[in-house]
Amino acid sequence: MYAFDFVKPSTVDEAVSALAQEGAQAFAGGQTLLPTMKQRLNAPKALVSLTGIAELKGVRREGDLLVIGAATTHATVAGEAAAHYPGLAVLAGQIGDPAVRNRGTLGGSVANNDPSACYPSAVLASGATIVTNTREIAADDFFDGMFATVLEEGEIITAIRFPIPQKAAYAKFLQPASRFALTGAFVAQYADGVRVAITGASEGGVFRWAEAEAALSGNFNADALNGLSVPAKGMIGDLHGTPEYRAHLVGVMTRRAVAAAR
Repeated sequence: MYAFDFVKPSTVDEAVSALAQEGAQAFAGGQTLLPTMKQRLNAPKALVSLTGIAELKGVRREGDLLVIGAATTHATVAGEAAAHYPGLAVLAGQIGDPAVRNRGTLGGSVANNDPSACYPSAVLASGATIVTNTREIAADDFFDGMFATVLEEGEIITAIRFPIPQKAAYAKFLQPASRFALTGAFVAQYADGVRVAITGASEGGVFRWAEAEAALSGNFNADALNGLSVPAKGMIGDLHGTPEYRAHLVGVMTRRAVAAAR
């Protein structure tokens, strides 16, 4: 490693001020940041820890919404969201291993927008709202391609508001070593229709599968997806699977998610 400053503010305002310094970078769970620093792929002059800000933590229900603080760990989401949004809790409980789940955070995962991360699919399929220190952003407008979002320099996610669906589930085909999703599908049924979001498959990052949404909105049953598929063009191809393989998994995982939805 190399020398850098470590700042641990206790309020959002203090964090915003610290991030305004040249070379400063936000630090939540560090599940992506620390490995890239060790490999010298990232070299911030200062890390601004968000883990000491109490207002960024916690799971609470507000009417038909589940509001989760950005610095809430995956393990906490898995435990405390179960009574309100079981599908989201199951997703959180499948991320990585216990060490990852007790350090990694919801906000860190969503802000990083790794193309194989699980949370972006839940955020997009839920039609969630990302709340930052300056604004509120609809999930459909938030993700902007692989490892990219519309967050501006120094902007901090403070919470994410999830509309609670009638039914929902997440299914992923995981990479055994990392437990990242080779392909994952999150399906959520609401009174006004069904939303389906796919992660791990596309070169463009998380995306909604519109054809599946239309079919499932008319008949929420895995059989409604018969004959539907996504093109292999634009899917990720690597040592773990070809674009054609991932395109096939999109259909398989979506069907499994529908069958598991509760």
